[in-house]
Amino acid sequence: MAIILRLDRVMADRKISLKELSEKVGIANVNLSKMKTGKISAIRFSTLNAICRALDCQPGEILEYRRDD
Repeated sequence: MAIILRLDRVMADRKISLKELSEKVGIANVNLSKMKTGKISAIRFSTLNAICRALDCQPGEILEYRRDD
């Protein structure tokens, strides 16, 4: 099972930079960068909530489930 973060795609769709999102959400650029590149293994619901609020999106737009084959 793999959960994939699609933060990069949603940010591109919304035309928002990492710096802008960082300021809106209150999370350091380096941490958002790790999320954007998929280099994290967990995300807090409070963080997901803040990102969804800032990007005006649903969690399903950011998270994707893929089965392991």
